[in-house]
Amino acid sequence: MDPNYSAQDVARCDLCKTAIAQSYCDFCYVNLCKPCIGDHISDEYDKHKIVPIHQRKSTLIYPKCQTHKNEDCKYQCKECNISICFDCLASKHHNKEHEFVKLEEVYNTKKEQIQSDTEELENQIWPAYEEIANELEMQIASLDEEYKKLTTEMSKQREEIHREVDNAMEQMEKEIGEIKLKHHSILQNHLDEIKQLQSLMQQTLLVLNEIEESNEVSKTIHFSSKNEEFSKLPPKVVASMPKFIPKQIEREELCSLIGKLTPLSTTLEERVFSPKKPNTSVRELLDEPEVLNTIKTGHKNLRSVTCLNEEQIWTSGETVDIKCFNIQGVLQKTIQTKSGKFPNDIAVESDGALLYSAGTSRTVYKVKNDQTEDIITLQGWKPFNLCVTSSGDLLVTMCSDDETQSKVVRYSGSTVKLTIQFDDEGQPLYSGKYTIKYISENRNLDICVADCEASAIVVVNQAGKLRFRYTGHPSPTTNKPFRPYGITSDSQSRILTSDWNNHCIHILDIDGQFLRYIDNCDLKEPLGLCVDSNDSLIVCENKQGNVKKIRYSE
Repeated sequence: MDPNYSAQDVARCDLCKTAIAQSYCDFCYVNLCKPCIGDHISDEYDKHKIVPIHQRKSTLIYPKCQTHKNEDCKYQCKECNISICFDCLASKHHNKEHEFVKLEEVYNTKKEQIQSDTEELENQIWPAYEEIANELEMQIASLDEEYKKLTTEMSKQREEIHREVDNAMEQMEKEIGEIKLKHHSILQNHLDEIKQLQSLMQQTLLVLNEIEESNEVSKTIHFSSKNEEFSKLPPKVVASMPKFIPKQIEREELCSLIGKLTPLSTTLEERVFSPKKPNTSVRELLDEPEVLNTIKTGHKNLRSVTCLNEEQIWTSGETVDIKCFNIQGVLQKTIQTKSGKFPNDIAVESDGALLYSAGTSRTVYKVKNDQTEDIITLQGWKPFNLCVTSSGDLLVTMCSDDETQSKVVRYSGSTVKLTIQFDDEGQPLYSGKYTIKYISENRNLDICVADCEASAIVVVNQAGKLRFRYTGHPSPTTNKPFRPYGITSDSQSRILTSDWNNHCIHILDIDGQFLRYIDNCDLKEPLGLCVDSNDSLIVCENKQGNVKKIRYSE
């Protein structure tokens, strides 16, 4: 059975080993079923404490007094910082002028601090380090692309110079390789330091969790917080790319006039840890999602929908028209594609500019103020689906002309920042066949792709490292193969994907665990998805040409 969906084992009686335990001896630390309680307390020992099992380990284990061997120390001297028993107080063995405090109060105060430390480490400090690690991984992943640009610039200069300069150019290329290795080493070393600190934090979390579960006073009150040490973030390594500076060609001084490379420059920028305010706006899933509105778009084979807010909805299908509707379903605007073919996908930038991709021309277009421009044109690849990220970058899924490879490319403007194609073992992340691969960025910056040919949702982090695959969830109502098409995410970092075969929507949590279906809204062949600023789901019905707005959380 899948451990993610299996029920938690119930507690069994420690005496008979078979019956379910309803009680617990909080002195002997054993689980007990009702019939075995009598056997357990039948001896002459008078300190048994039987409690309901959900209240187990509620009795504190006090340290024994060094002076009065049979007494528990329930007090602490604030001046001497030692534990003492009541007999010590009564017999005046301890300085009576000292101030005493109950150990239970110290214990409870320390428990609260431990809980606070755990929450801060898990929810604040650890994510800060995770963000640093992801940033470094992205820098390392993009090094090849950046250095490729550098060598390309040098190649242009080399083409203008006679063959006599080849040896000098090769020397410079070797220098680039050495600088690249140094650059990589600097970033990798910094990443290793970060991960080592993360490992220490994980160990600390294990200790914290162990203490939280423990009722041992000594271990608890002697715990020393390391959060202040961890919250001092390491300095940020900033490495500026070397530059190639060409010179005018003069045969007499070829070697000196080819140009030069600026050295790799690195500095350390101080990072300051600033705790993030928790997201207190929690939207729970509804038991019965409801359709708020249905818009008849008139598109043939409606494919894509996107929105920037609650006011405007852009739609596209297998027609040359891209249509914009208001929330009431009134057509506001129509844009015809420049290529004269239907768009593969559409997206909207934060300033309202419309983006669309065209496979026939291998181009991504941008429409702003009724002016259309080409922003990305590919060679040997065809663009499919689009996603504008929270940082303003553009994610594009694309397939090779021979339909053997697929990849995701992150662009800043028309500049490639990152290519995502293979996992750590060199295996393709996505199916190669020429099929739709809708894409979305989650709130934690994960990149989520619905690979319908592979019948899987493939999720990588912002550096392109595989996090998980989701291949569907068994249900009597979803008896056909899982075929994910549209994909989106909401304010709670939940992932939503349309299951075209089974006419429903799957909702996953941030780690790819199935939460529930939306299967009660009479959906017909759902395809493209998006979520508006109020977390309402907007779904394309492919053949019907309708857009449905669905409320699924509150």
